[in-house]
Amino acid sequence: MPLKLAGYPCETITNRHFRDFDLAKMERVFLPSSLQPLMDQPPTDRWDFIEDDNRSAIYPEPAATLDGQPFYLSVKGVGATIDPYSMRTLDALYAAELVEDPEVRRKLLRMPTEGPDRIITGELWLRGSPYGGQGLEHATTAMEISERAELTSINGFLIAPVVKICLFPERLQEQLRTIHWYRKYQGRMVQELRLVPSNVRVYFHAKNTVGNNIGHVFDMFGVQSNDQALRLCIRFVQTTIAMLTLFARTLTYDEAGDEYRGLDFHDVWLDKDAVLAPDGSVYFVDLEGIEEVAVEPSAVKEKIEDQVYRSLYELMFAYQQIENERTRRFGEHGNRKRQFEWVLEQALKDDPMVRLRFQGSNLEMEIRNKCNEESLYTRFPAVDR
Repeated sequence: MPLKLAGYPCETITNRHFRDFDLAKMERVFLPSSLQPLMDQPPTDRWDFIEDDNRSAIYPEPAATLDGQPFYLSVKGVGATIDPYSMRTLDALYAAELVEDPEVRRKLLRMPTEGPDRIITGELWLRGSPYGGQGLEHATTAMEISERAELTSINGFLIAPVVKICLFPERLQEQLRTIHWYRKYQGRMVQELRLVPSNVRVYFHAKNTVGNNIGHVFDMFGVQSNDQALRLCIRFVQTTIAMLTLFARTLTYDEAGDEYRGLDFHDVWLDKDAVLAPDGSVYFVDLEGIEEVAVEPSAVKEKIEDQVYRSLYELMFAYQQIENERTRRFGEHGNRKRQFEWVLEQALKDDPMVRLRFQGSNLEMEIRNKCNEESLYTRFPAVDR
């Protein structure tokens, strides 16, 4: 659905990879019509976004070309449309009921809204963020991961980079903080401006996903032949395997503490926190849930296995949807296991971190690591015959 947002100048923090570019138009906080009366000055400009996820918006014109494909501006923290504690619509009228400050209540009731609007609240949500918005703590984590990448890749694990963190003016922030049900979020409120290759998610948080509308996804991405479908499938598996092996890909040894460190996921998942590019590449979007963890040497293999298991079902579910649509459209059926083995072989043939090995008649993935420590190589079953 279309979503009109007004832009207001603000203080920003810029990703070091993007500091040499002219990003003046991105030095904004973007507000829905229901919250514009809280600002003391008129907006600098108005943008025609579309909805993206439950608290984000995406601008439908390409903003940049990265790694040869177009990326779009996505703003995280533009407000929610639903009460967090019920299915009641969250609009300016409802928000005004939550506010004790008569001046803020009067401002919220000033602007008539048409249809569902969005509200950024001051309700404490997910520890590091306000409901409908974004907190500086989470945004800083996302920025750190973005700056750690080589633009969009961390050793093959693809990310949608955060370009800027936009800090809310303090007066706006304090007014928003009064809109809450039970507990106030006390941190700094911000928005994340990030670059995404699409708004197609694997299963949740989008109207069109790999899981619920794969036929439409094929149409949108222009998949018109069996070869195109196979390339999309191979690239999907290649980039999701990289996600499932992120800890191994970022493994380092801390001699002082006699422990190993690597990146791991917390409260973020493949099915709802990653998007699919038109070529099948999966880019992780919600970077706030990726952090470095430390484990003892004896626990490294267990951590690697746990990370694979964590999203393995989601990978296989999505793979099956893509494969079903390919065979439905182009009629090439084959042995299920042999086909998946072939896709794995094509996906991993140039991957330095994952090798395929036969153990008897069964196929295994040998997961190597950034430390090149052979004693920590981990074998994981890929296909049992």
